[in-house]
Amino acid sequence: MSNLVGDVSSAARILPDLDGEKLFIQRGEGAYLWDARGRRYIDTALGFGAVLVGHSEPGIVAGVAGALQDAAAPSWAHVREHGAARALAAHTGALDKVIFTNSGSEAVHLACRAARAYTGRGRIAKMAAGFDGWFDEVAFGNVNSAEALFDPQRRPTTERTTLLRYNDFADVERLFAEHHDIAAVLLEPMLANAGCIMPAPGYLKHVQAVAHAHGALLICDEVLMGFRLYPGLAGLREGLSPDLATVGKAIGNGVPVSALLGRAAILAGFEEGRVLRGGTFSGNPMACAAVTHTLERLDAADYPRLIARGDALRRSIEASFRAQGLALSTSGYGNVFGLWPGTEAPTCYEQAAQIADPLFSTALHLALRRAGVLAMPSPYGRIYLSFAHTDAVVEEMRGAFDDAARELASTFRHG
Repeated sequence: MSNLVGDVSSAARILPDLDGEKLFIQRGEGAYLWDARGRRYIDTALGFGAVLVGHSEPGIVAGVAGALQDAAAPSWAHVREHGAARALAAHTGALDKVIFTNSGSEAVHLACRAARAYTGRGRIAKMAAGFDGWFDEVAFGNVNSAEALFDPQRRPTTERTTLLRYNDFADVERLFAEHHDIAAVLLEPMLANAGCIMPAPGYLKHVQAVAHAHGALLICDEVLMGFRLYPGLAGLREGLSPDLATVGKAIGNGVPVSALLGRAAILAGFEEGRVLRGGTFSGNPMACAAVTHTLERLDAADYPRLIARGDALRRSIEASFRAQGLALSTSGYGNVFGLWPGTEAPTCYEQAAQIADPLFSTALHLALRRAGVLAMPSPYGRIYLSFAHTDAVVEEMRGAFDDAARELASTFRHG
């Protein structure tokens, strides 16, 4: 009997058995993971987007090890925290104040607290089917929940959270006509955890304009997308000027770290002690070392080349399935994209829920695993590439997807 509930501490890490065997990872390096039996796999989950430089990058490992050697938990202010905050703020425009936390869920929770304190309002509006952390308030309306698919005239609402239909321009107007106590709208620049649904042209700016016109703040949840397209916030590239943003994952290359970013006036309550913040491990030396060393490497990285490599892979995957008589489309960007068993990728969650096929996604996961590639088994999963995914690694992936398409052809046909 396992002492671990469900064999794992986070439900997202649960994988189906393959030929009666469970998967347990032993170690990782670069683009690869090795399981407890010594088998090597190309990793496309990459800490659910956290590992952007590559697993166990020596310079980052050395920096984190040095911080651990100095003292893991010094309790008081330490020499690495200001440098990490300065390095992060150098990439985030007007959002030049930083509070470090330990997980994306914590960062979003703190952002919502900041918005409520600043505006004096109690309700947060979040995108239906968006994942903004697993805390009760923002877990409302997550992908696959009954609330995420709602009629525009019957908006699911709790005392502190309400939902918004992603890419529905009119629903933004309806939202503020129905509620006058919204402190902030919380959004991802791309609806990533619903399978990488891209924003419609002008949609994100529309949300921001309407929110600001009604005195609400805009929170960009960039825990997944921040620093993935370039060394900075995806929302800024979309022309947004958010009031608050949350980052995590890629800023530490897999080391647990996240942060709330904001304008000085909005975060003043924390500095003045009027708004509560805490966390024994927030801004710890290892996390700060990871941020500093990771950002140095991302500043020198060739993002356009990586994204072009991934876009070529996307086209190759689609072609592999077409050659086997299977329709498959992709959505997202070259280094983070979703796979859809249909001729066109969805443009909203309602379409995504109709296209999503758990049987197909599980079968694809198992076929790729046999071919030496680890991918998420969820219909809303994503394929991530890191800077360690070289041309040679991507070529291996092409072969694995060719094999998977042939294996699935006898069972699935989407004409």
